[in-house]
Amino acid sequence: MSDSPQSSSSAYTRADSDPAFLQRDELRAARLQLEWLKSELIHQEEGIESTIVVFGSARLLEPAAAQDKLQQAELELTHSPNDPEKTRAVQIAKNQLSLAPYYNEAREFGRLVSSACQFDGRCEYVVVTGGGPGIMEAGNRGAADVGAKSIGLNVDLPFEQMPNSYITPSLCFKFRYFALRKMHFLYRAKALVVFPGGFGTMDELFETLTLLQTGKVQDVSVVLIGKAYWEDLINWKKFVEFGLISPRDLSLFHYAETAREAWEIIVQEHHEGTDS
Repeated sequence: MSDSPQSSSSAYTRADSDPAFLQRDELRAARLQLEWLKSELIHQEEGIESTIVVFGSARLLEPAAAQDKLQQAELELTHSPNDPEKTRAVQIAKNQLSLAPYYNEAREFGRLVSSACQFDGRCEYVVVTGGGPGIMEAGNRGAADVGAKSIGLNVDLPFEQMPNSYITPSLCFKFRYFALRKMHFLYRAKALVVFPGGFGTMDELFETLTLLQTGKVQDVSVVLIGKAYWEDLINWKKFVEFGLISPRDLSLFHYAETAREAWEIIVQEHHEGTDS
C-alpha cells in the first residue's frame, strides 16, 4: 500500500529521527546536550580516566616536508627573483623549517607518555589533540607508534579538516560547537602541553590559563615547549608590569625544551606512579 499524505508528512516523522527538525535554531540546547553526551559516553566506554592535551600548529611540518617546501620556494624564487611574495614565501619556509624539529618532539611526547601510562588495561594520561595535521598529527602519531590509544577532537570548519590517520578510530570525534569541544579538552586533563601555533593554539592556551587563574579548573599542568620561541612571542612580564596579572600568575605555566623535560615536569607536579 502506498504512503498516505498523512504518513508522508514531515510532521509524522518521529522527532528523534527528523534531521531537519534537529537542525532548527530552537533545538540548539538539545544539540549541545547531545554533543556533550555522545563524546562523554564513548570516553567512559573506552575507559579513558585522564588525558594530556597536546596543542600546536596544524601548519607545522615534519622536517623532511619542511625542507622540501623550502627547496620548492627557493626554486620558484629563482624564476622571479624580484617577486616580493616569492621572497616572503622563502623566508616563511625558512622559519617553518626552524620549527620543524618540534614535530619530532611532539611525536616523542606522544610515544613517551603513552608507553608510560597505557599498560595492563590502564588508560591514564591519554594524548588528546585537535585531530588535525601538524603538531596534532605528531602527538597522535607518537601514541600510535607504541600501539596506544589517543583521542582527536575535530570540529566542523568552513574549510574541511580531515582527521589525521593516527587517531584511535573509536576516539575520533567531530564537534559542531567549539564550546563543547573545549569542555572535552579539559574535562579529564592532567596537563596541557603547548607547541608553537597560531590563533587556535593561543585561544586554548589563554583560556586554560584564565581558568587556572580564576580557579575554575585546578591541578592542570601547563608546559610551553620552546622557551625562546614563547618569550619572543609573548612579553609575559609586561602583564605584571602594568598590573594586569599578579606575579604569581607567571607560575601557572612552565617551560620545557624537549618531550622528556615536559613529561618530567608533569610527573613531578602530579606525583603519579607512572613509569617515566
